[in-house]
Amino acid sequence: MPGLLALHLRPDSPGFLDLPWDLPLAGWRAACPRIVDVQRGLSRHEVQFVSDGPAVYAFKELPLRLAEREHDMLEKFEQRDLPAVKPVGWARVLGDDEEQGVLITRFLDASLPYRILFHSPGLERYRGRLIDALAGLLVRLHLAGAYWGDCSLSNVLFRRDAGELSAYLVDAETSELHDALSEGMRRQDLDIMEENVEGDLLDLHAQGVAPAPGVDEHAGEQVRQRYEALWREINREEVLSTDDLWRIHERVRALNALGFSVGSIDLVPDGTARRVKLRTVVTDRDHHRHQFHDLTGLVAEERQAEQLLNDLREFKLALSERMGRSVPMSVSAFHWRSERWEPAIARFGPLVTADADAAERFCQVLEHKWFMSERARRDVGLDAALDDYLRRFAADAAAATPVTPAPAAGAPPAR
Repeated sequence: MPGLLALHLRPDSPGFLDLPWDLPLAGWRAACPRIVDVQRGLSRHEVQFVSDGPAVYAFKELPLRLAEREHDMLEKFEQRDLPAVKPVGWARVLGDDEEQGVLITRFLDASLPYRILFHSPGLERYRGRLIDALAGLLVRLHLAGAYWGDCSLSNVLFRRDAGELSAYLVDAETSELHDALSEGMRRQDLDIMEENVEGDLLDLHAQGVAPAPGVDEHAGEQVRQRYEALWREINREEVLSTDDLWRIHERVRALNALGFSVGSIDLVPDGTARRVKLRTVVTDRDHHRHQFHDLTGLVAEERQAEQLLNDLREFKLALSERMGRSVPMSVSAFHWRSERWEPAIARFGPLVTADADAAERFCQVLEHKWFMSERARRDVGLDAALDDYLRRFAADAAAATPVTPAPAAGAPPAR
């Protein structure tokens, strides 16, 4: 008789034992009131989304061996802090003829599939950001020794990031992890990406969706070019005179500005007197995120964190002037959160539907404050900018935010 044979879950996950495991996933919608609709991309497998309190979980049906393998791969990605969906567990179920697997992952809150960026009004500004976001994701994976094997826009979810996009891998069926990638594996991954991205955009074109500026049938090639430029910059080796070692800090700052954390620096004599080769070992692309989280306890995307840190530094100067002494950054961060962040987020109300929305909204107000200050030729202040933002743009901002449709009757709302 069809049904659940085994359920392997991480300790902090819901139980999911009340789901209709005696049915294939395609039949869950009619039998389970907790099924919800979310903004999603295309999938070659059957996928259903289940709400549990404020969280939403994705259930993907696929062969048992592949479900176990993809779960293990996503766990390894999580251990290496790579941008990918978080694995929750996997199930072994008996179908009509054979055993099947169901992979369970946590749905990425406030995320957007690429198709929504082209179909939803109000999101036009983000379409041209796809190329940089996908190139940055591939660089990040390859630095960690991850071979994707099926890179495409359909296998990525995007989050808005202070006017840019951050990209997250959502399909690891063909992925592999190595200590380091060979040149051949990197090239193969790029070849697959280029073909898949151009296919994704041709699908949109076939549906009558016009290409965005800078995002056309050559987008795969453009992603590759951005990737190569970023890869060269990260792996660039410099020869320095021992009198110019101050340039080490310059190099680190340049990589930090790109969002990369520098794990170590190698100085290798080049065989001549008073000269060394400088190699930097890059660890991840979350430099500002880590710094912002350490100071405030808040989570933001990389570019959001960079802008929020700039606002925090500006606040620190004002606070030091107000108190008549230099205030440490940690103390300033405490006051910034209670005096600026929390009051602003409270005023957004229903515009902020997930934690990921809060940082983006705050960054939009900071951008609006900059434009208002430019026009007024003075600093208009955060409160005035927030008042004007809510008055002028709240309706447009709400319209630009894809809303998750309500779950079936009797189900708790999804966030």
